[in-house]
Amino acid sequence: MSIRALRAALEVALNSISPSLATQFENVPFTPTAGTAYQRVNLLRATPENPAIGAGMHRDIGVMQVTLCYPIGPGPQNAETRAESIRTAFSRGASFTSGAVTVHITNTPTVGPAYIETDRYCVPVSIRYHANVFP
Repeated sequence: MSIRALRAALEVALNSISPSLATQFENVPFTPTAGTAYQRVNLLRATPENPAIGAGMHRDIGVMQVTLCYPIGPGPQNAETRAESIRTAFSRGASFTSGAVTVHITNTPTVGPAYIETDRYCVPVSIRYHANVFP
């Protein structure tokens, strides 16, 4: 259950950013609307850590990758503004809870280099997290 709760905590926090933006979640049907921005979300999980000996807690760590996909043409400012909003919402030290799992943001989100993908100007934003999970 901790994997689903972790995802839920991060996705709810992303969806709370205003203004809202259409979102392509993993393994959910999505058709982009031509000329309209959207964001794509992937959880990149890393090997869990075991900071204590025994069968107690473990620490889930990873990156929530948000790829901002904007129409080509008007310049980078709209994507950069959204990237800044994500950095603010997921600032280092922020935490988000779903059920019994609290997810902590461990670093300031990284805004990566932009690239072109078919008809979109894409900007990746990487959000590092960890969650201490207790049985």
